[in-house]
Amino acid sequence: MTQPLTGLIAATYTPMHEDGSLNLDAVPAMVNHLERSGVRGIYICGSTGEGVSLTGVERCDVAEAYISAAKGRLRTIVQVGHNSIAEARQLASHAQRCGADAFSAIPPFYYKIETMQMLVDCAAQIAGGAPELPFYYYHIPAFTGTSVDMVDFMSAAGLRIPNLVGLKYTAHKVFEFQACRELNNGRFDVVWGADEMLLAGLAVGARGAIGSTYNIAAPLYRDIIDAYDRQDMELAQELQMRSVALVRLLNKYPFHAATKVVLELYGLEAGPCREPLASLSKAQKAQLAIDLEESGCWEWLRPGEAAATKPKHAVSNGVAARE
Repeated sequence: MTQPLTGLIAATYTPMHEDGSLNLDAVPAMVNHLERSGVRGIYICGSTGEGVSLTGVERCDVAEAYISAAKGRLRTIVQVGHNSIAEARQLASHAQRCGADAFSAIPPFYYKIETMQMLVDCAAQIAGGAPELPFYYYHIPAFTGTSVDMVDFMSAAGLRIPNLVGLKYTAHKVFEFQACRELNNGRFDVVWGADEMLLAGLAVGARGAIGSTYNIAAPLYRDIIDAYDRQDMELAQELQMRSVALVRLLNKYPFHAATKVVLELYGLEAGPCREPLASLSKAQKAQLAIDLEESGCWEWLRPGEAAATKPKHAVSNGVAARE
């Protein structure tokens, strides 16, 4: 089995110019920011990175830019899923040629997959595009409409797909996540995918997590992990509530556009989202800054700083202690 994904993996945003074209010159600064914030890897062209809204050529360009900037510093996983299986195979082959550490894929989602066997068939064809690269199936039923039981799928897919090493699990069935982790004596690397429920994932064995808000709040989530590992559940719960509050605030706006605005407040070039995702107006950007301040989020939501601001406990450099 390949080395498991551990710690925080940021689902990276795709920087864009105001006209919606790619701004690949902004990628190195984004990688520098993520490395400083303590993430261990990046997940490229996923839901957060608007992969499904990019052309095939653009997806290759984004993957190359991030892999080049992150090589030797952060682990790189490229999401290659597409409604065309042939296109997904080509993107997988490209990820392998570019030196990605792993690749991942959602299934075709316009014509819904209704049976476990069809999901295995589709995943096998995609995974075959990069046979030398570790493959993580991406389970996100809220977007794909695929509700196949993941324990059954991983059992069958593990017999069919030689390079299947794990699963990116973005759903709220904690019991199913746990069952996938324990399948075949822990054969698969099952990675947690719900930021505001990280503590729940840790409680059932998650050791790696992929998420959007790790782009802007990685120190907070590192402190959650540290508190959990020390069995300081009171602090871990308190910090997780900060994540819940942050996600709720961002969800008052178009979520990904709002998170990109926070990156811009950090001095990074993130740009707008591409249609059909909405971007924030100038008035909305101004209101978001006010909301971050008035909610108390901005007091601790700063790049490279510790997550907490001593409400009940002191937190410094990811290590918590009682006041």
